[in-house]
Amino acid sequence: MNKHDYGTVVRLAIISLVLCGLLFPLLVTEVAQLLLPYQANGEIIQFNGRNAGSVLIAQNFTSPMFFHPRNNSASGVDPHITLQDAYSQIPRIHATTGIPSEALQQIVDENIERTLWIAGEPYVNVLRLNLLLIKEYPSIYKSFS
Repeated sequence: MNKHDYGTVVRLAIISLVLCGLLFPLLVTEVAQLLLPYQANGEIIQFNGRNAGSVLIAQNFTSPMFFHPRNNSASGVDPHITLQDAYSQIPRIHATTGIPSEALQQIVDENIERTLWIAGEPYVNVLRLNLLLIKEYPSIYKSFS
């Protein structure tokens, strides 16, 4: 390679870096902000006028009063649990809070989500379940509201 070839390679690298590393990400971000601002900003849930967390990232609930995210999800940030996992946590929450098991099961059943509208495995979002517990039972969860 001669000197002229190195200059061409460097210019191409700089142009590629600017286009692919700067302009394209800025364009995609701007389009996302315009068309889907709630999703682009992480789907943050507000509770009592404050940010409570994202429905896209698992929150670290450790109190026995709450539903817990999965311990062994591959990424450690999965915000959803299976229905079986949610149902298996109902006895612990009932024992800790005194909320009737039937009421806890109803909260789970009313918040079932699926990946493909009506198809796919059913699951529930842990943050949404826990915020509903705080909302529906303010006397039990008064220190969290």
